[in-house]
Amino acid sequence: MNNRNHWDNLPYWVRFTPTVRSENTDNDCHENHRHVHEFEGSTQLAEENDERHNHRFAGVSGEAVPASNGSHKHRIFTRTDFFEDHFHDIETFTGPAIDVGNGKHVHFVKGRTTVNDGHSHNFQFATLIESPLTGRHHH
Repeated sequence: MNNRNHWDNLPYWVRFTPTVRSENTDNDCHENHRHVHEFEGSTQLAEENDERHNHRFAGVSGEAVPASNGSHKHRIFTRTDFFEDHFHDIETFTGPAIDVGNGKHVHFVKGRTTVNDGHSHNFQFATLIESPLTGRHHH
């Protein structure tokens, strides 16, 4: 599934602040990008009447991938829970890193599930902070 997002058109409360990279060697930069994010969320409602429903999902992102704006992104791939007789796949990339202070960051994710049982669902969520219990900083 190919979701192309225009990050500049997101709601005003989403502020993308690319993580500033320090002067590191290539090996240090590669090491700094070796991190993942946990995520969890619910899809938006779809269908009507007794069929109206949503799905829950959770997972762990892929490792950081450099982005063209000097930040990085992560691949998101997971499967929703079941409702009656179906589930949906979610496959997309996060937006760039959003600085949350203390050298930590999250990512905003927005997209649409695969079509199953004749419908799909929109979703949007923020990843959890990377390595929340460690003092290690990622750039």
